Amino acid sequence: MPEVIFPLDSGKKFEDQQKLGHNRWHPEIPPVATVKPGDSFRVDCREWFDGAIVNDDSAEDILNAPLLTVHKLSGPFAVEGARPGDLLVVDILDVGPIPQEDSGPLAGQGWGYTGIFARNNGGGFLTDQFPDAYKAIWDFNGQVATSRHVPHVSFEGLIHPGLMGTAPSAELLATWNRREGALIATDPDRVPPLALPPEGEHAVLGGLARDQWGRVGAEAARTAPARENGGNQDIKNLSKGTRIFYPVFVDGANLSVGDLHFSQGDGEITFCGAIEMGGFIDLRVDIIKGGMETYGVSENAIFMPGRVDPRFSEWIAFSGTSVTLDGEQRYLDSHLSYQRACLHAIDYLTKFGYAPEQAYLLLGAAPIEGRLSGVVDIPNSCSTVYIPTSIFDFDVRPSASGPFQVDPGIGAPRAENR
Repeated sequence: MPEVIFPLDSGKKFEDQQKLGHNRWHPEIPPVATVKPGDSFRVDCREWFDGAIVNDDSAEDILNAPLLTVHKLSGPFAVEGARPGDLLVVDILDVGPIPQEDSGPLAGQGWGYTGIFARNNGGGFLTDQFPDAYKAIWDFNGQVATSRHVPHVSFEGLIHPGLMGTAPSAELLATWNRREGALIATDPDRVPPLALPPEGEHAVLGGLARDQWGRVGAEAARTAPARENGGNQDIKNLSKGTRIFYPVFVDGANLSVGDLHFSQGDGEITFCGAIEMGGFIDLRVDIIKGGMETYGVSENAIFMPGRVDPRFSEWIAFSGTSVTLDGEQRYLDSHLSYQRACLHAIDYLTKFGYAPEQAYLLLGAAPIEGRLSGVVDIPNSCSTVYIPTSIFDFDVRPSASGPFQVDPGIGAPRAENR
């Protein structure tokens, strides 16, 4: 096993650990450890809410999820010799739930969760249709996930970090704040908001001197979106065996990682849409000197996915176009067409006895494939959602005999938006 350079004690809160991570992006957050090119190392990761979501049959914790506190990131880790303009090469050697802890109160101790956030606290991809909070607990049996809240399905997890990236430079951070602030200004009272501005009160800034937390927290970027540094990309294929090339913007690169997922569907459509968990990740790092210019990589990460994906041979797929639910035509709106494809899949699954929220939670957690199938045929973008048929313990295909009726069980816990 590689050396653990960021250990976490499951009996302590994130802020009380031996080494303190962070929940904002800023170039002044100092590294917690330094590694050399070619080094392999292990990092423990806490799930993004640090234990606020519990294994029960209530959704009150999702309703009141402390979004101002996320994400709980491990790092930053400086890489010796990395300089702005380089590419940081990161190999994911292994990733999984909390080792040797198959039961306990923390997500990652034999279980994880998927949530639909309430409109007034985060919202989601389909918040107009699902304004309330819902939750599904998933139990892990080796690589397989099952849920008492979404019965009659099981699937192998494609475990991956939802969030990993390098630190921004001061100039890049200013660019983020400027452009996201301009977006917010177009509709400052929107619920959910268009973007998340800096928020210093709940900022955790690692080993930065405490008398600097107020100043830095007031300008540090929230970790919710993907950006030029990678960040919260939520790419389910960043699994074991993946190699990623990150732009370097500061000396040392200052790599951070967190938000581990046991499984996720493309798009993580419920926002808390993966199966969230804590765990570990083993990494190896290297540097390509001057790689950003050499390969034209200035505002994006490149990755080569691993080869541990569950193998599915049969799928049922649903399409959607860029026409709103009330019949308004939009021009090549791929976001809308993917929403419509997801809604068609949800509606289909309700014919088998699932509640709409159970189907929605399933699409967020299971390894569905989302595709932009057509983006040039004006005026309709076409998106598609592929669901592997083998995850169900019944025949989910259309037939002359009609849909099999499942017992939906206790259903997904709900807490009304307020």
